[in-house]
Amino acid sequence: MRLMPQRWSMLGGCLLAASLGLAAQTVPPRRIHAAGNPIMADGTYYSADPAPLVADGKLYILAGRDEAPPDVNDFIMKEWQLLATDDVAGGEWMHYPSLLRPEQVFAWAAAGRAYAGQIVRGPDRRYYLYAPVEERDSANPDKFAIGVAVADSPLGPWRDAHPQGPIVSQSLPEKNDIQNIDPTVMVDDDGRVYLYWGTFGRLRGIELERDMLTPKGRAVSVTTLDGYFEAPWLFKRNGTYYMVYAGNKAGRSSECTPTLYHACIAYGTADAPLGPWTYRGVILAPVSSTTSHPGIIEYKGQWYITYHTADAQGGGHFRRSVAIDKVEWDDSTTPARMRRVVQTHAPKAEPPPQRNIAPAALASASNGPDIPVQYWLHALNDGVVKKSPLPPDMWGSWTPHNPPRQWIQYSWDRPVTIDRSRIVFWADHPAGADVGITPPRSWHLEYRHDGAWRPVPKAVNYGRRPGVFEQVAFAPVTTRCLRAMFDASGEGARHAALAVQEWEVLATAPQRLPSATAGADERCDAH
Repeated sequence: MRLMPQRWSMLGGCLLAASLGLAAQTVPPRRIHAAGNPIMADGTYYSADPAPLVADGKLYILAGRDEAPPDVNDFIMKEWQLLATDDVAGGEWMHYPSLLRPEQVFAWAAAGRAYAGQIVRGPDRRYYLYAPVEERDSANPDKFAIGVAVADSPLGPWRDAHPQGPIVSQSLPEKNDIQNIDPTVMVDDDGRVYLYWGTFGRLRGIELERDMLTPKGRAVSVTTLDGYFEAPWLFKRNGTYYMVYAGNKAGRSSECTPTLYHACIAYGTADAPLGPWTYRGVILAPVSSTTSHPGIIEYKGQWYITYHTADAQGGGHFRRSVAIDKVEWDDSTTPARMRRVVQTHAPKAEPPPQRNIAPAALASASNGPDIPVQYWLHALNDGVVKKSPLPPDMWGSWTPHNPPRQWIQYSWDRPVTIDRSRIVFWADHPAGADVGITPPRSWHLEYRHDGAWRPVPKAVNYGRRPGVFEQVAFAPVTTRCLRAMFDASGEGARHAALAVQEWEVLATAPQRLPSATAGADERCDAH
């Protein structure tokens, strides 16, 4: 059972907590041991948007808490939590489950939406939390704003450092039309303070006075960081300023991501804290969640990147968990180059033999290589089926003009003997529609034999219901290539598109197979 923090019984208690600066901690801290990534992997708590901080000889990670049910595609985030360690390699962490909630510190804030914040130490040696929350009584079209809380310790208690309201919104410090979230703050060596923020491809930066609150000058807009989408993180190393961020410049040839919804982590550098910025490249490929939200810091002589994934038990795009890995540098260049991050995972036992051999196949499709960037061919055999999938959780074929027939295909680098297949269709329109995405009007399986494609023999039950596994049994065949042929719903020049979330192929007996290799012929002469 998931532990839930105690709620205040009435609004008056909430306002009292804000005015007195009471700590929101109502669930006792607990010790956890991380065998690898993610740090909290058992699904008891989910954690997202990590922001690292070094203080008092420890590495802290501020994170939001994901609480969305498995079938809800929304960021349900009511509070922030904190992780702390003095031995990253040892994996021993203290978890402070309920650091604070927006409405318990900011009297002007609405409850919920405890999005990505950051804690930094100010010139006065106190700690400042920059927190994107919704302004309860705002007249702005988008109510997100950035408030600042202050405390003498990363653990609190926290109080509003600017009770008059947020320091950034669509009205402050100057009128804007962006969503004002994802703050990142750096106190430079000379004590000057810089704040960046922004999402959906819009990034702004400004200097703050040493009070950590008051804007100094006008905000700058950054447009030179290739593919910038969200989650900026500002830091300095050896006199060079670095901006790490989530990018989503998508495409088959993109160094960032093949799918529109997923993000890579990229970075740029500058000689001054407000730029101009020069794009430098990608340091982390897309992870299992659509977002990954970086934070980078040096601790005990080693640089680390924190980010989040969907790799915890029961995890998903809205049930994310914080991970941490090393950052290595190439100091032979000027400025120093960040090397590609090697993403690590907790050790896993070798899976038992299984009948589904799809994970060992290379997937291809009739609309490749021009699969729409919102879909991901990799999803066909990743073993993941979601109640409420996002577009990159499936292969899809939607275009303004859909053809009457499509296919998907697996190929193995050795012959396999198979006798059934299971498939999960996805649809947003009913069967028979000629628009949107519908189940196929009909479909069948073919295997490659003696240089020709042949229907699998004695096939039973070509079901077409979306959202469930439809199983087809057939007489055993031995082949290196199998494809599913789909006749799209519609008539004449109007046809619906197709989408498949998962496609399994079952061998006649359980077996162990290696991962898919480039040795497999992904075309199988299908063209």
